[in-house]
Amino acid sequence: MPQIVESSALSALQKKELLHRLARIEGQLRGVQKLIAQAATPADCDAVAQQMAAARKALDRSFVQLLTNTMQTQSANATSLAEAQASASKLAAMLDKFA
Repeated sequence: MPQIVESSALSALQKKELLHRLARIEGQLRGVQKLIAQAATPADCDAVAQQMAAARKALDRSFVQLLTNTMQTQSANATSLAEAQASASKLAAMLDKFA
């Protein structure tokens, strides 16, 4: 696991949890690659599709976790209402851009 650096965007614990979730997704994708390599019947393709959908959903949940954690951390660290509002606007733009 990469070294976790302290920051104002995410706490060390939030980063650790997110990295753990992404590592699980990475393992899931490796499993999908093996399934594809070994697929021989239509039922095998169904299993591949099911695992791909599960990996996509897990990645979507990671994205939501990233945004939620960032909102919590930046709101808690805001020194003024204006700073909190600016942070919320940036996160809303990120959500609009990537979701």
